[in-house]
Amino acid sequence: MKRLIGRRSFLGLMGTTVALRSIRAASTGLPVEPTDAPAWQMRLSASSICFSELTIEQACERIADLGFEAIDIWSAHEGCPHLDDVASRLGPEGLKELLTKHKLKLCGFSVYQGGYARYAELLGQAGGGVAVQGSAPPGEPQELKARMQQFLEGLKPLVDLAEKHNSYLAIENHGDALLDSLDSLEAFVEANRSPRLGIALAPYHLQGRQASVPQAIRICGSQLFFFYAWQQQADVKQLPGVGSTDMMPWVRALAEIRYRGCVNPFMHGHPGTDVMVANLAVARDYLRDCHAQIRETTKP
Repeated sequence: MKRLIGRRSFLGLMGTTVALRSIRAASTGLPVEPTDAPAWQMRLSASSICFSELTIEQACERIADLGFEAIDIWSAHEGCPHLDDVASRLGPEGLKELLTKHKLKLCGFSVYQGGYARYAELLGQAGGGVAVQGSAPPGEPQELKARMQQFLEGLKPLVDLAEKHNSYLAIENHGDALLDSLDSLEAFVEANRSPRLGIALAPYHLQGRQASVPQAIRICGSQLFFFYAWQQQADVKQLPGVGSTDMMPWVRALAEIRYRGCVNPFMHGHPGTDVMVANLAVARDYLRDCHAQIRETTKP
């Protein structure tokens, strides 16, 4: 059965779209697109955790050499050293110099370990972007809307930090979490009224629920701040074009909502630098090909 977005959800999307367009895009990870823009433009980023065995300098070099536009820098999840190293050694100016050297933009920070508050000032001083973190434990289905409202209320101090530091906070969907289903995505969108707060969508976890990724993208709409191009398969097959998932419908849905963030090919695991480079190259080319095909058929 086709899932419909409710009236409140639609109005929430429209209101947030207007608010987001009113925020200047300078020094953030979410550029405002003119209403008369031509074809949708896909921007690609890569996560530093894919090269957690390397220094942040080496990770930036690999990601830039692969032709990615931006980098998502990870805190200490699975021992990734990069964000804490930036905080303690490089600082915001050193990070900006490093990114300028490699012609990379700062997509944002993934702060599953440590949380956004710990890195908020650094993110803002480095130019701003999206900070990605998880949600909360799940509850009973009949309590979903109330628990989502309570969760968003609890995020207000972090949203205030995002406002102060000219950044955005994105909550990732995850298996066995409050934000984990199409219903929970819709509850989030309906309840959220802050243009600084949105969703980081991980299709890997949606596929675990046999949920429609394109429908999830459309539900998120303008509140989609970060998108993992990530499929539920083993090892390097998690990556686009390496595993068997047809991501064309995903990219088409992103184009339909005129997604403003980065498309981030992603996997968990550490197969080694050379293997990761080779497979990220496949993922890059696959996503570019999807985008090229979408551009031929998508009107502004």
